[in-house]
Amino acid sequence: MKAKEIVTSALLTALSLLIPIAFGGYLKIYIPPFSATLASHVPSMIAMLVSPTSAVMVGLGSTLGFLLIMGPVIAARAFVHVFFALAGALLIKKGLSFQKALIYVAPIHALGEALIVLPLGFELYTAFVVVGIGTLLHHLIDSAVSIGLVKVLSSGLYLSSG
Repeated sequence: MKAKEIVTSALLTALSLLIPIAFGGYLKIYIPPFSATLASHVPSMIAMLVSPTSAVMVGLGSTLGFLLIMGPVIAARAFVHVFFALAGALLIKKGLSFQKALIYVAPIHALGEALIVLPLGFELYTAFVVVGIGTLLHHLIDSAVSIGLVKVLSSGLYLSSG
């Protein structure tokens, strides 16, 4: 990894830790047994643009952040960030656009979170309908945020002072 990639990955990992720890109370949507923290996927999604290694690192940071604040079930779901982000990073590396990669990995994300809660005592309906569809919707919302954020940051608008 180049120095710029390491620094960018570290900053995104810090964000993936900070979102559940500092903003989980404000950005959390809770419809038992489903919960979603808005923007929690954004660091993993943006890491897909950096490199596959970055995607994995940021996904692991997200897992740790959710483990510290929300416990093992939510952390297990957050662990799926590693896999959808890695898949997205590999698709982008092969030339797929960021937007298409986000759409292609949405089923991996939703199905992964549904499957990972089954051994944790969730019933099929709860796992696939509540968690799976909830995750898919959350993924799409965070994808829109990620796309918008990347467009703003890459355009240089964040530098204007005026």
